[in-house]
Amino acid sequence: MTATLTRADGPAPAAAPVHPRRWLALAIIALAQLMVVLDATIVNIALPKMQVDLEISDAQRQWVLTAYTLTFGGLLLLGGRIADYWGRKRTFVVGAIGFALASALGGAAQDGLTLFAARGLQGVFGALLAPAGLALLTVLFTEAKERAKAFAVYGAIAGGGAAIGLLLGGVLTEYANWRWCLLVNIPIAVIAIAAALPVVPESRAQGNTRYDIPGAVTVTLGLIGLVYGLTKAAEPAYGWESPVSLGFIIGGALLLALFVAIQLKSSHPLLPLRIVLDRNRGGAYLSGILTGAGLMGAFFFLTFYFQGILLYTPIQAGLASLPISAGVFISAGAASQLMPRLGAKPLMVAGAVLAAGAMFFLTQIGLGTAYATHVLPGALVLGLGLGFTFVPLSSLALVGVPEHDAGAASATLNATQQVGGSLGAALLSTFALNASAAYMTEHLADGPLPLVQANAAVHGYTVAFAWGGGLLTFSALVILLLIKVSRKDLPAEAAIHVG
Repeated sequence: MTATLTRADGPAPAAAPVHPRRWLALAIIALAQLMVVLDATIVNIALPKMQVDLEISDAQRQWVLTAYTLTFGGLLLLGGRIADYWGRKRTFVVGAIGFALASALGGAAQDGLTLFAARGLQGVFGALLAPAGLALLTVLFTEAKERAKAFAVYGAIAGGGAAIGLLLGGVLTEYANWRWCLLVNIPIAVIAIAAALPVVPESRAQGNTRYDIPGAVTVTLGLIGLVYGLTKAAEPAYGWESPVSLGFIIGGALLLALFVAIQLKSSHPLLPLRIVLDRNRGGAYLSGILTGAGLMGAFFFLTFYFQGILLYTPIQAGLASLPISAGVFISAGAASQLMPRLGAKPLMVAGAVLAAGAMFFLTQIGLGTAYATHVLPGALVLGLGLGFTFVPLSSLALVGVPEHDAGAASATLNATQQVGGSLGAALLSTFALNASAAYMTEHLADGPLPLVQANAAVHGYTVAFAWGGGLLTFSALVILLLIKVSRKDLPAEAAIHVG
């Protein structure tokens, strides 16, 4: 999964002491962050094996991804506040320990429910670990040039996590077992914790230490309710008109409305609404949700197409997915160079249009189509489009933000992309499975059952790609209509980009 983590605190006062082992601390923090980023994609390649071994239904399989991204995105803002006031090092260590234990639970899972719970716990502890690591870097590197270098190193290491996850997931699934896609986090966490305890200094923020627990609970439960309702809508026994499906969807929406009410009334809101109500930032966050949804849909359904239809091995599937990551890296570098001259809006519109076009191109896949002609071009262009979108998004999240809101504004962008991926996976899965079921009903007599089933599955994937393209097209319209910022308004310093 692609995420953007930013932090825009200004340099610390000149008198602040320089920590002698700050570069070693950077390596430790980056290692832990790599673990968090890895987990968004490492299980993607293993999903087909997980589904068979644990007898997970097609409607429920997206919970392997969404249980992680929902809790991570829903609790990220609270995690940042806890880190600031409870202690950044303490939060970092607790997050790493919890992440390792949750990974052990997932690796030992004997049924889908245990695996989903473990993935949710990984997201909870990841929401502590990730913002604590960023906050520690801000404290450790007080000189502007050193801080820029540290964030560049951190961003590059964490940014490679998605690509590393695809390859590592393929290797572990093929040569060991899918369980190692989760268990591999344990040695990484042990190394990070053992190194952090003597090296990383403790630090805390001063001021209001109250936490918006009601806000965190309502927003997370609201999102889970929406996703659960969408999952039930994909099951033949329920469908869209089922009281269960509608009940959870409506209940989730009401909880999200309650979250907004809590934010308006709270003296210490989890998400100050002034951050979201700004036209440019609001457009950036909405675009982040839509882009996250499109990206998750692409990775999710391509995995099953590669292994279920083209019969690729897990390693081959991981390699076949890499052009998306390659495209992101290429365009992210180009966008960083072009943004000072062109501004954010033209790049974002072009990126969303490219990504949408790629998704529509992927609707042409079939049982007998070749990877080189029908997948590779779409995957590469999708990556290029996403890179042109993500980099400007990082800067737009900080336009006109007062210093005391910078951390919340940055974390909100990351949270919206995670939440968008969760909702996108659930929504597109529902559309895909319903389309496959309808295809089976209409074509049951058209040939041997295995052939009809394969064609039905591919039809579902193409419907999902079409809806993903629609979401990205909507993102382009949002950018075009809402974002009015000029290049002169963008922050002078680039934000951290993890792509």
